[in-house]
Amino acid sequence: MTARTAIYDALVIGAGPAGATAALLLSRAGWSVAVVEKKAFPRRKVCGEFISATSRPLLAELGLGDRYDALGGPDVRRVGLYAGETVLTAPMPQPSGAQWGRALGREHFDLMLLEAAVRAGTTLWQPWTVAQLRRTERGHACRIACKRGERTLEARIVIAAHGSWERGPLPAQGLRSRAPSDLIAFKAHFRDSRLPADLMPLLIFPGGYGGMVHSDGGRASLSCCVRRDMLAALRRRYPRASAGEAIVQHIKNSCVGVRNALAEAWGDGPVLSAGPIRPGIRTRYAYGMFFIGNIAGEAHPIVAEGISMAMQSAWLLCRRLIAQPDAASSPHALARIGRAYAADWDAAFALRVRAAALFANVATRPGAAALVLLLLKRFPELLTFGAQLSGKTKDLVAAA
Repeated sequence: MTARTAIYDALVIGAGPAGATAALLLSRAGWSVAVVEKKAFPRRKVCGEFISATSRPLLAELGLGDRYDALGGPDVRRVGLYAGETVLTAPMPQPSGAQWGRALGREHFDLMLLEAAVRAGTTLWQPWTVAQLRRTERGHACRIACKRGERTLEARIVIAAHGSWERGPLPAQGLRSRAPSDLIAFKAHFRDSRLPADLMPLLIFPGGYGGMVHSDGGRASLSCCVRRDMLAALRRRYPRASAGEAIVQHIKNSCVGVRNALAEAWGDGPVLSAGPIRPGIRTRYAYGMFFIGNIAGEAHPIVAEGISMAMQSAWLLCRRLIAQPDAASSPHALARIGRAYAADWDAAFALRVRAAALFANVATRPGAAALVLLLLKRFPELLTFGAQLSGKTKDLVAAA
């Protein structure tokens, strides 16, 4: 293929929930938008799959509320805790309105969002990989590649939505760490689970934490994060099992609630893994680029807010860009939007990122976890408060 140049108002790198949401919002506002995604869809992905009720107004704004309701799992009305012999439940806090959060597999959810963006006019480059990105007088030039050849895309604005776990040529794609305390993420689906349909329990087990929820099509999803040193120990303990199988067996051995829920269940597909995860608050505007989704900031998955934060971060940025469509002609104006977006992001998400870090630190420290378990057994309603602190009632779109 001969190298040619295509010119857009905005180039979005990554077609997950953050990237597809941004592309859809900007395309609907009349922008010419391109999305570059290296993976073919539909694709399974390591993710807890829960989408908080706070994202329902945004899904409605995107015109996808009914589709989400048709595909998603049952309403999640209770939060719980499975840790050792402890099994606790409490009401899930509910934002204003009569709707609840649900879970939906990423192979369905990501495709739903991306197809809506394409219908709105987004140009999709998939599966193409970003080979080079550089600044130009008119904005940015991006060289993309696939088996058929290379193309050059130019855009006034670049929005990075490629996640935080992988290395690559982009400015924010750093090297992975290899510390024993690193958390590796896993996800498994099961059929015929005994998990109550309306319950999403937090799992605490030696060396990590996780969660379970009913997802789409009658599946139950178990996702977790495990310390690298514990993973190495489990590989030695279960030498004939895969890493994912060893983790699932470890959790079942450690949590009677999980053991009961999966007593007659069978695995639906392989156990997926990814990581190490990189929780924390990072840059939202740098190198003349905007960052949304996990690459902008990431809460520990213990609070089950990843998808909601990704989509809502895209909405926070795009409402500023759409309100100032001529800002792309001025680097200073773009920087002002970047600072305003970063402030919006902090106001919306900083507290839950810090709360998630606290929860994860407690869950992975045996002494601290034991003390918290004693407190929760006496006051299970603290589970409801913890869910509220993690952002389960912070409805950004409805409040705007």
